[in-house]
This record gives sequence, structure tokens and C-alpha cells, in this order.
Amino acid sequence: MNEPMKLETLRAFLYQKPGTTEGFPFGPDVAVFKVMGKMYALFGWSDTPLRLNLKCDPDLAEVLRATYPCVQPGYHMSKRHWNTVILDGSLEEAEVFKMINHSYDLVAKSLKKADRLKLAELGPA
Repeated sequence: MNEPMKLETLRAFLYQKPGTTEGFPFGPDVAVFKVMGKMYALFGWSDTPLRLNLKCDPDLAEVLRATYPCVQPGYHMSKRHWNTVILDGSLEEAEVFKMINHSYDLVAKSLKKADRLKLAELGPA
């Protein structure tokens, strides 16, 4: 078992994604990360351990849930398209980052063409 992921590590990784903004549309306790205005990650500041909601391909979501006990259907989200990842240290940081990349990529691919072009100008993810 690894040490639980720290908030600073999580936020730093999310912020390095091009076109990412952070907001609080659900109140001051829930940080929402969006790419070009579309949500791809959110978590509660006060959750211990942190619980990160990420968009996921439905088939992959099922595989991840079956493989990792800390990956569960998305809390307060579409259970088919979102996972909640409990960052309790049972999952390697690299695997969490891979899930974040997948979520970001899914959302970025669904953007309108004009927004995808703007995003491409910002650089690689």
C-alpha cells in the first residue's frame, strides 16, 4: 500500500492539462476541473481520503471497477460514464494519472471542432 495521494499532487497534474480551468459550481467544497468548459474531473476538498470523479468509457469503467476495489461507480454522477476513484494509496499514482488522462481525452474528443482547434493551439496534453 502506498501513501494516499496528496491534494497538491492531484491539482498539479490536473492543471498541466491544456485548456484546464478549475471552478466551484457545486459550492466551495467541490473542485471541478474542465477542459474548454466541459467537466472531466471533480473532487471534494475535505474528503479523507480524496475521492476523485473521472469520466470513463463505459466498457473500461467496468474493467477498472472489477480490477480495483478503490474504483467505484461515479458518486452523484452517471454510473455508466463516471467512476469515483478513492485515493487511499491502494492504487499506484501512475494508474491514477492514466485514468485522469483518459477522462481528459474523452472529454476533449467530444468538444466542438472550433474548441478542439483552440485546444490544439495550446499544445499537447
